[in-house]
Amino acid sequence: MMDITISLTDNEVKCLENDLLDIQEWVEQAVRNKVESCKSRLVQEWVPKLMNDESVATIPANESELISAIMVREDYKTRVQRKLEEDNKQRGA
Repeated sequence: MMDITISLTDNEVKCLENDLLDIQEWVEQAVRNKVESCKSRLVQEWVPKLMNDESVATIPANESELISAIMVREDYKTRVQRKLEEDNKQRGA
């Protein structure tokens, strides 16, 4: 689990209050929506990979189990890992 804290200046709060009914609720919903988008892209990317991998006998139907199965694969890389690989390729390493 991860807790995230963000500090806003008084002016930033006032600007948000101009448009939003509840800043905390909006931030939490924005993060939840981003998580759902990332989850959807992850599943869309990996289900075809898993289906084409002859070493995979079954694919979990439960989304949480599917994501866990993806994360433990040797060929899974986080965005940070992919960025490091891209940077190394650009440098010719």
